[in-house]
Amino acid sequence: MDDLTIHLDHRPGALAATGEALGAAGVSIEGGGVFAVRGEAVAHFLFADGAAARAALEAAGIAVGECRVPLIQRLDQETPGQLGMIARMMADAGVGIEVMYSDHANRLVLVVDDHEAGAAVSAAWNARRH
Repeated sequence: MDDLTIHLDHRPGALAATGEALGAAGVSIEGGGVFAVRGEAVAHFLFADGAAARAALEAAGIAVGECRVPLIQRLDQETPGQLGMIARMMADAGVGIEVMYSDHANRLVLVVDDHEAGAAVSAAWNARRH
């Protein structure tokens, strides 16, 4: 899976054009979100094939930034505080969480500043769950 940073015009129709470009190329969004702050709109979407998504978006004139491999984690939805626990583990390991959202399978998606250290934390999280 790949997380793409997509820079959208902050205007009506920008998200529609994004979805249409992806749909026309047969590329499905697996999760993510769009955030408008101070007149700028940035999307972070999860794709099975980031290169295909980038090609479709750029062909439509939509600006695409970084493509990064996120950490995808299952949280126990029945246990309150799961987000705080995994975020604390990341923080204690010196890992900064840059983007957080969920995918269509209700899994936590994290884009972190240190993928290697974050992956170690993610593995430790899995080990304590089993």
